[in-house]
Amino acid sequence: MRKNTIFLLILSLCLGSISLQAQQAPNIIIVITDDQGKNDLSCEGNPYIKTPNIDQFYSEAVRLTDFHVSTTCAPSRGALLTGRHTNRLNVHHTIAGRSILFEDEVLLPEILAANGYTNGHFGKWHLGDNYPYRPMDRGFHEVVRHGGGGITQGPDFWGNDYFDDTYWHNGQPQAYEGYCTDVFFDEALDFIDKNKDQPFFCYISTNAPHGPLNVPEEYMDLYKDESELSEGTKRFYGMITNIDDNFSRLRNKLEELEISDNTILIFMTDNGTAGGNRVYDAGMSGHKGSVMEGGHRVPFYIKWPARGIEGGKEVNQLTAHFDVLPTLVELADLKFNPQKTLDGQSLRPLLEGNGADTWPNRLLYVDTQRVLDLTKYKDYSVMDQNWRLVNGDQLYHMPSDLKQEKNVIAEHPEVAERMALGYEKWWESIMNEENTGDYAYIKVGTVYENPSRIAAHDLLTGDLKRGWHQFGAIKPETASGFWKLEFVSGGTYKISLRRFPRESGLGINETFAAQQADRRIEQLAPASTKSDFAEAYLSLAGFKKTSPITAGAEEVSFEMEISEGKYDVEARLIDELGRYYPAFYMYVEKK
Repeated sequence: MRKNTIFLLILSLCLGSISLQAQQAPNIIIVITDDQGKNDLSCEGNPYIKTPNIDQFYSEAVRLTDFHVSTTCAPSRGALLTGRHTNRLNVHHTIAGRSILFEDEVLLPEILAANGYTNGHFGKWHLGDNYPYRPMDRGFHEVVRHGGGGITQGPDFWGNDYFDDTYWHNGQPQAYEGYCTDVFFDEALDFIDKNKDQPFFCYISTNAPHGPLNVPEEYMDLYKDESELSEGTKRFYGMITNIDDNFSRLRNKLEELEISDNTILIFMTDNGTAGGNRVYDAGMSGHKGSVMEGGHRVPFYIKWPARGIEGGKEVNQLTAHFDVLPTLVELADLKFNPQKTLDGQSLRPLLEGNGADTWPNRLLYVDTQRVLDLTKYKDYSVMDQNWRLVNGDQLYHMPSDLKQEKNVIAEHPEVAERMALGYEKWWESIMNEENTGDYAYIKVGTVYENPSRIAAHDLLTGDLKRGWHQFGAIKPETASGFWKLEFVSGGTYKISLRRFPRESGLGINETFAAQQADRRIEQLAPASTKSDFAEAYLSLAGFKKTSPITAGAEEVSFEMEISEGKYDVEARLIDELGRYYPAFYMYVEKK
């Protein structure tokens, strides 16, 4: 009798513990890789690539087989974190001031922070490098990130090359040892360890396998005997296998800490492949930047054992990146009252296996803008469960033609008309957005960032060429344009114009040789040969002044009184022939 009593007591305690755990808010981890397509995984049929750990997760998770993102990096991240189409957010490009997400948008980490979560971001952000657009300004408590849309781009720390780089840790540059992906996962695992006893959100956004295709030698060697693969593909696949190994480390950490059951773990990518389709295309046409299926249909795997979201099940309904936020809000029972219309809807019924019969056949829209101002009818696809209308004059029946090889618009004009009407209504909704046509102003003169380090990456121009990249400053590339700055208070400001950022220690007219090749590194900084910059020019709030560039000068500074307000700022470097170049870096400091 006593044994039975003890057994019942132990059983009661165990059930109570299980019940308590079920009531706890789930941890949330999103792993999103950069430029990896649906075809760049072994579990999706690629016969060459080595991804055993993600393959294992694929076999255990719920898989969204018809999941779509935007066709390029920043747009996908904007939609993912807001639940809204990227064209509503000022994030319809990857450069030129159009990858800065409007300040009044509410992001997933902000919602989670308001619900008691601690949030960490590790890797790529690409939604604004200056206040108030940095991840630390948008709900994240711990941040380790590179700058811009990729390591080596203009906003990034000068001279990074994926190995032993300097990243921004909570707004301050900090040197790290090791390969970039390893570092971002190291920091993420440390964050998880520190926050294991409370609900956390961990956003691991790798820059790999985005180019340049720099990779540890041992990962290149995994593919050295694959004669069918080019060196570039071997590097690309090596970067993905490195991600795969780090994904295994992440899952092992969750098991070690005994928190895997109550953790929502998501693996996804941000757009179609950046080149892997030349080897294996998963039966689709298109790649990064394309509105054909391979440009935006990507893997999405999710697992949450405590809620029964697992088991290698497939969800075949049409879904998209902006569905993720409302899904997590519902799954985690978060308090959230959206002030703007969401484009996404919760996928909970599909994930829990009871919503397929009632799921609507909705129309979704993807386009590739990559221009300064939104342009109607530019490179778009209208999607429903069975059809794709591409650029208004191509119609494909996806169940029978995943490759989109047979245009059947003549046979099904009623389908094309229905989808075209949907596009018209959707575009009207975009144009009716309160902020459509507005700009995201970088705020300067604040206590949160002073001085502000501003790169040509965010220069509003239709002709930036490679000026958004560090190599554009080295070459350099001609361009003209302006920044949108908001001076939050009046006072004395010092504005310094540079060709190279301060951490480089380089003068405006400095020349140097190209770096030596390294087997681990595909692309290293080219030579700098230009040494004939003669003047610097600044135009701001009626202030227009030119100043000579003296021998050995690293920067040219202007000091002035500026009233509070929003301004267009134009800053140029001018060579001896009178040709205009942007000040590739500008520092704005309130004195």
